[in-house]
Amino acid sequence: MDAIRAFIAIELPEDIRQQLDAIEKQVIARAGDPGRRAVRWVPASNMHLTLKFLGEVSTGNLQALARVMQAEAIKHRRFEMTIGQLGAFPNVRRPRVIWVGTEAPGELSALQKAIEAETHKLGYPVEERPFSPHLTLGRISQNARPDEVTQVAHALGELKIGEISRMTVERIHLFRSDLLPTGAVYTSLYDYPLR
Repeated sequence: MDAIRAFIAIELPEDIRQQLDAIEKQVIARAGDPGRRAVRWVPASNMHLTLKFLGEVSTGNLQALARVMQAEAIKHRRFEMTIGQLGAFPNVRRPRVIWVGTEAPGELSALQKAIEAETHKLGYPVEERPFSPHLTLGRISQNARPDEVTQVAHALGELKIGEISRMTVERIHLFRSDLLPTGAVYTSLYDYPLR
């Protein structure tokens, strides 16, 4: 059985991806060498807002996923999303994942919950953690030394980012994720417009 890694997400416009890339560079500049060594930064071309990580997907199941996405896209209206505020999981003092937050009306949460429910009917596990919409900038490397993580945390604490942009969310995408030695490459296989 052929399978691919896949996820459902909102694609970001190029100008917003470039602004997020600039924020990454600011964190690296403040953190110095630890900012380069201790963090695996997401390339601007890969930045997106994940609605549902599917993991391994049988190629035979792609059409069923496409039908679910199309049906849900028709039910949900386009909406505006605000992007801004630098943060980290679990928190800025002990960062594991560095992110920029998003704020959107209830439409985003309703869309994500509907996709979660419908993909569960196809056999994909429900995400245990509550949906926390964010744009991942980087992840602390497993090989990072404690002093490097402290320096990155200090840089995050110093850097204050307000609202950087607004965008209208008009489409949802099913992305294929290919893990290559040079990093992940994402390819949009299907995309459907919201109402």
